[in-house]
Amino acid sequence: MATPRGLRNNNPLNIRHSRDVFHGEICPGTDKSFKQFESAAYGYRAAFLTLGTYLKRGWNTLEKIISHWAPPTENNTEGYIKKVANGSHVPRNKVLTDTDGEDFIAIAMAMTLVENGIPGKIQDVRAGFALQNRIKLK
Repeated sequence: MATPRGLRNNNPLNIRHSRDVFHGEICPGTDKSFKQFESAAYGYRAAFLTLGTYLKRGWNTLEKIISHWAPPTENNTEGYIKKVANGSHVPRNKVLTDTDGEDFIAIAMAMTLVENGIPGKIQDVRAGFALQNRIKLK
């Protein structure tokens, strides 16, 4: 089985190209649609920074987060929400804050599975979390 695109790109949550340039991002990358990173930790770092920005915009529940991350124009958003809620054990309407780091780590793990069809490595998720400062542990 071929390595899924998100894992090949060290971008486990499949962040699309944008004007934002993240530390550890490979510029220019060879993927026409998705960002590429030097390591999975940098890919997760970018994801946590993005999720921190979502919180600032008021997208503070799993339902709101996934509705923006994986919009219905491209995805089965409802199915995505259900899979991440089940996989992370974070209720879809729980109001998240910037001190819910363990919930966000669990959410990133569950999103990796949805995005790639195989689980990510917890050590990569935790390494990416440690590289950012928008979301904290209680």
